[in-house]
Amino acid sequence: MPRAPRTSVDDSKPASANYHANALARGLALLEMLAAAPEPLTLSEFSDATALPKSTLVRLLAVLSEMEYLVRVDDRPSYRLGHKVQRLAAAYVSTLDLTVVAERYLQPVAVSTGQTANLGVLDGDQVLHICVAEPDRPLRFTTALGARDHTYATGLGKVLLSELPDDQLPAAVPAEPFPAFTENTATTLADLRKDLRKVVRRGFALDDNERSAGLRCVAVPVRVDGNCLAAVSVSGPAGEFTTAKQHAYVAELDEVAKVVTDDPDFVTALRIVHRSLRVAGRS
Repeated sequence: MPRAPRTSVDDSKPASANYHANALARGLALLEMLAAAPEPLTLSEFSDATALPKSTLVRLLAVLSEMEYLVRVDDRPSYRLGHKVQRLAAAYVSTLDLTVVAERYLQPVAVSTGQTANLGVLDGDQVLHICVAEPDRPLRFTTALGARDHTYATGLGKVLLSELPDDQLPAAVPAEPFPAFTENTATTLADLRKDLRKVVRRGFALDDNERSAGLRCVAVPVRVDGNCLAAVSVSGPAGEFTTAKQHAYVAELDEVAKVVTDDPDFVTALRIVHRSLRVAGRS
């Protein structure tokens, strides 16, 4: 069988690249290759992967090494990333704020639904509100950015609890009986588990006047690489959360939950936040 032609690194260069910009695009492509590789890459490996002439690669690698973005590690020659890359990565991370990144996605939800949109994460046995976007209306659900709430009586909390292994659930809720906020609040682990099974089955959680009388909330998970790292919700006056409205809100939240995970800034910022969170049952 004829051998398939190699894919050139130039196939993905920007359409606007001229001669000098093309060299820059090639150099950045080499850095991306090294970032994805588990170990240093040789000149031959670069050549095989990029379809660039070795003479061109030698010039590009020499410049990147001289500028300390790459380090030559042996005489094959092979290369690894240099310390300048770490400086760029640290600067990028330091500018990320999950609240700011998430607000770009939640504010349109608040506007279109007329309800308060929230992003929350599980922090020990509490829900931590990372972002809150409120609609421009006098009657609305209000909570503070950074506020914490109970897991077992909130939409965000129940979504996050539903993703936990069963043996971890007791550590993420209070001792039984749970404090009752309204007559609808589940106060036992058995009742909560029944509700969580519904959450898994239907794909969203409902707070039906459980945290506060007159308030309803629907929430859905935000998954990154198959793992639930957060939840998004809308909350508002119970009378406005008819069955039809609930399904409409859930559909909009599901779309947002998918879109945010396509944003590398959001995913990176969310992972940074997760590194600072408490494991349920342990401070």
